[in-house]
Parts: sequence; C-alpha cells; structure tokens
Amino acid sequence: MRTALVIGTGLIGTSAALALSQRGVVVHLTDHDPEQARTAAALGAGTDVAPGGPVDLAIVAAPPAHVAATLADVMRRGVARGYLDVASVKGGPRRELEALGLDLSAYIGSHPMSGREKSGPLAATGDLFEGRPWVLTPTRDTDTEVLNLALELVSHCRAVPVVMDADAHDRAVALVSHMPHLVSSMVAARLENAEEAAVRLCGQGIRDVTRIAASDPRMWIDILSANPGPVADLLADVSADLDETVQALRALQSSDEAKRREGASGIEDVLRRGNAGQVRVPGKHGAAPLTYETVAVLIDDQPGQLARIFADAGAAGVNIEDVRIEHATGQQAGLVQLMVDPKAAPVLSTALRERGWALRQ
Repeated sequence: MRTALVIGTGLIGTSAALALSQRGVVVHLTDHDPEQARTAAALGAGTDVAPGGPVDLAIVAAPPAHVAATLADVMRRGVARGYLDVASVKGGPRRELEALGLDLSAYIGSHPMSGREKSGPLAATGDLFEGRPWVLTPTRDTDTEVLNLALELVSHCRAVPVVMDADAHDRAVALVSHMPHLVSSMVAARLENAEEAAVRLCGQGIRDVTRIAASDPRMWIDILSANPGPVADLLADVSADLDETVQALRALQSSDEAKRREGASGIEDVLRRGNAGQVRVPGKHGAAPLTYETVAVLIDDQPGQLARIFADAGAAGVNIEDVRIEHATGQQAGLVQLMVDPKAAPVLSTALRERGWALRQ
C-alpha cells in the first residue's frame, strides 16, 4: 500500500492515518468538517489535499449511520482500488450496500477494537491500535487483493487481525462493548444526585466501573442505533439477574432463617457466576489471564514519583505486569499497586524498601 484516503478524521480515522503516515504511506484526509481534517494534517496524519487519482485504499471512519452512504458515494466515484470501513457494527452497513446494488468485491468491513473516552483528532495517537484485535468481515465476494490491503493496514497499525462473520461480530461487540457501556452509564447515573459526602468516598472500584461512562453520548447513540437488538437482548438477561439479586437481598433482610439462607445462596450464585465469567477475559497480550501478586507502594503526588518506582523496579530486575493508582481522598498522596509475577513480589518488596519506599501490607 502506497496511498490511502481517510474519510472522517475523528479519533479512529486520525489514529489510523497517523500509523500509516509513520510507515511511509501517503495519506489524504477529508472530513465533513474541513477544519477537523486540517487539524489532523497539522498533527502529521497526512495531507488535506485531495488525491490526484485513485488511491490504494479508502478508509471510511464515519459514524455508523453514515457509513453505507459514504461508502456508496466513494465506490461509485472510483476513488480507490479497495474500500474499508471501521464502524463498530458490521451487518447493517453491509446489508445497506447490498440493497443499493453495489458490487462488494472491492469492499471489506472492519472494526478496530480500540478507542478512548475522548474523541476528535486531538485525541488520536499512532499507537492506538497496537496489540489490539482488529476484526475483518470479508464476504464471499471480497477480492483477495482487498483482503490483503486490509491486512496490510492492520499490520501497519500493529494490531491483530481477527476474521469474523459480520452478524457474529455485532453479537460479540454487543456483549463485550455496547451492553457494558450502558451498564457503566447506569451505575454512574446513580452518582449524579448522590450526597457529596457519599461521592467523596469513591475508590478505585467505582472508578473502574464508571470509567467508560465518560464517553460522548452522541457517538454512542449512533453506535447503539446501529445494533439495538443484540444489546436489548443482553440487557434483558441482565435485568433478570438484577431482579433475582434484588429478591435475594430482600430475603437477607428477613427474620426467617430459611429465607436468609436462601437469600445468601442467591447472592453467592451471582458472585460465583461473576467469578467464572471474569476469568474468561483475556489477559496480557490476549493470552490466558495470569494471577499476579500486588506490591502496594505509598507515594506523594509529586513529579517523578512513578518514574522512580519503575526505575527502581527495573534495577531490581522485576517486570511490572500491570499498575493501578488509587488516590487518597483529601490528601496529596496515593497508593500505587504494582502487579508482578508472584515469584518476583518478595524481590521487588525488598528492593523498594531498601530504596526508601513505604509499602502497605
């Protein structure tokens, strides 16, 4: 691939353009808002000057509701050898293109499974997709050349290609992305009118659960409007679980010992099913999840503290597998939780103490 046209210079489109530009591909940028395309160009994602002829690959990064119309326009104008979209739903746009009578041999649907709570070109980064799955949904009509162009794009973005059926993809993202986002938003909504004294008690748990609720509602209306059925089915199942859990909690309030035991059994069941589901979430680099040991370090909220901890861990020969930071309420301090291989935990603890760090047991 030598040339590409990115249509839509938001977070995903600009991030893909940055990755391609960094690898020597000549990228042309266009957007319904010319200022946004100019911003992406200024960031080094490419040029907002129109290409002089057909490019190798046109990448449509428009909202789901506009993907089919945008693809139909550029395909009819013959702006590229191959066409690809990055919308978060795949079945709907493909069916719309089929209904328009377009030849889909030059088209392949795709969805990079990566993003941020922020949107727009200024939130973009060339490594946004690194190590992340990038779903490709070819049909029987998709030319091999177009599939190869898509695989080249995924390789340039350092993502991991995953080939799926379009409708299977839509059911999968409803489960792992769309439904969780709504649940996160519903939990976060409980905080809107909560007493300030209660909100000040927020810890890492509530931050983890509500993090994705910070995303742009307008963007999510577009996404959910394109995949409402599978998401509604999943939320109906969650609703049934919630009803049973509420009944179990009410039973725990009973003065009847048998009802309390029944309630405790119901709560235990949902917690154990949660355990069973959580362990299926892929671990580091998509491998099976591993059990790490946590080394908790107290730090002041000052520049360079994290860099010192990582440097000291590196000097001890210990690899930090994951890290979390819990900020103290009302204090300029926090707790850094370093996740390491269990065998490395004693080595790291000893090394950090020797270097003057205060550890929490």
